Amino acid sequence: MTQELLMHTAGGDYCTLDDLRNIPLPEETPTYKPVSHFDLAKNLAEVSGTLLRDYELERSQYGLARDGSQLFGVHTYRNGSDSMGLSIGFRNSYDKSMSVGIAIGASVFVCDNLALTGEIAIARKHTANVWQDLEELTITTIYRSQHNFHKIVEDAQIMQGQHLSDDDAYRLTGLLYGHGIISPRQIPIVKKEWLTPSHDEFEDRNVWNFYQAVTEALKGSPPNKIMERHIALHQLLSPGKGCSWKL
Repeated sequence: MTQELLMHTAGGDYCTLDDLRNIPLPEETPTYKPVSHFDLAKNLAEVSGTLLRDYELERSQYGLARDGSQLFGVHTYRNGSDSMGLSIGFRNSYDKSMSVGIAIGASVFVCDNLALTGEIAIARKHTANVWQDLEELTITTIYRSQHNFHKIVEDAQIMQGQHLSDDDAYRLTGLLYGHGIISPRQIPIVKKEWLTPSHDEFEDRNVWNFYQAVTEALKGSPPNKIMERHIALHQLLSPGKGCSWKL
């Protein structure tokens, strides 16, 4: 099992929980209540550990950008599966560039690729009651997490049975670019990971392995976009009424 991180942002850094503690917190004002990167990560892990009784914390990963002003992190939990773990993604900023956000999904253990579904629970403003709002959002989101995780596992199984030709993969890549899910710089990464995947597990020509090629490319997304792009990818490729990738 690799220990790759879930994002490779330009100019970004990866760090530990202790590193988060040492990043200076912006000053509080009458209209602005900063949320500590360290406290957010620590509190999410504590609440998740209490509510996810059938899961054990596998690992936590943190990525920083803009000299520590932007944070993207993931706590991943295992419940016996050898392939995927339940993940809680979260983001925060010290420069008011993005609101505090939490999202539920899954991590693929072999490569740490992230799959997110549903919606992002957001504390829209860093205001005086932000911690109270975060506590309520966290509990509500985690209660939904197991259902969302099982849905992703089911979607993955269906996508593994859907054959995808190279030409269809190229058309889908254009569709993803057109919808703003991937950037021009990420297109060559999708193509490379589709034609010559970094992991043998993804060599079969199916929708799930194309999904993995795209999620590998999405590791280059900025922290303030990464959760939305993962959710949009899942909505576009996942089976069901909302599926729009049929070519």
